[in-house]
Amino acid sequence: MPVLTQPPSTGDVLKYEVNPNYTRETVTLLAGLPYPVGAVLGKITASGKYKLATSGGTDGAQVATAVLLYAVDATLADAVGIVVARGPSIISRAALAYDATVDDGAKITTKLGQLAAVGIIARDGV
Repeated sequence: MPVLTQPPSTGDVLKYEVNPNYTRETVTLLAGLPYPVGAVLGKITASGKYKLATSGGTDGAQVATAVLLYAVDATLADAVGIVVARGPSIISRAALAYDATVDDGAKITTKLGQLAAVGIIARDGV
């Protein structure tokens, strides 16, 4: 019998939010890649667009400010996505997706701290 796998969903990432009308925002994602559910995003200061939060750089996206709630394919052009942008909200740490430059525990801890600063708290085992 074949094994069926289901891709991650919003419920795998977002565990609690005080009110979707308050915590969520519709944002523009920078073109160039498909963004997975749970992508940790930073906002580019000059354009106001979002991309995967990096561990370095100076464009503003080095600071994690949001988590993507639905997968978005922005491979060919900028696309619209829905994010949790503020708390109080709780997300599953295991369901988060990071930029390739966020490649060790210290960098992940930094990103989680940046999210906590806007009220988005990551928890294990939720």
